[in-house]
Amino acid sequence: MTDHAWNWSIDTRIPSIPAEGKRIVDELLQKLSECGWEEHDVFGIHLAVEEALVNAIKHGNQDNPEKFVDVVLRLSSEKFYIKVTDQGQGFNPMEVPDPTDDDNIDLPSGRGLMLMRSFMTMVEYNNVGNSVQMGKDRTHM
Repeated sequence: MTDHAWNWSIDTRIPSIPAEGKRIVDELLQKLSECGWEEHDVFGIHLAVEEALVNAIKHGNQDNPEKFVDVVLRLSSEKFYIKVTDQGQGFNPMEVPDPTDDDNIDLPSGRGLMLMRSFMTMVEYNNVGNSVQMGKDRTHM
C-alpha cells in the first residue's frame, strides 16, 4: 500500500499504556470523519484498530509501560492502512481457536482476531506474530 496518495499518516511509537492506544484511536476517528468515511466503515475500522492496539499492549507487551508499540497509520478518502508492532514474543494466529466452533464458544480468545478479519479488507501477520498489518478499501453504497 505504498503507491497510494495518502491524505494523513502517522508513524509513531507509544508506551504500552491503554490511554495511549485510545489517543491513537480517537485521532484516527477524527481523521476518518474529515475524509468522509461512512459510518459502517468507521465502525469496522474502529473495532479492528482498537483490537490490534489492545492485543499489542495487553498480550504482546504484557501491559509493561517500559515496552513500546510501533504504529504506522495511513489514510485517504478511499483507503486505510495500519501496522501495529509490539515487543512481545509473538504468536501463531493459525493456532488461535475458532470462536464460532461449538467446542470453543465458551473460550475467551479468538473473537478479536475474527472481528479484525471480518471488518478489514486485508489482515496479515509477520512470521514472528508480533506485528499485524491491516488494510481497508472504502465501501461505496
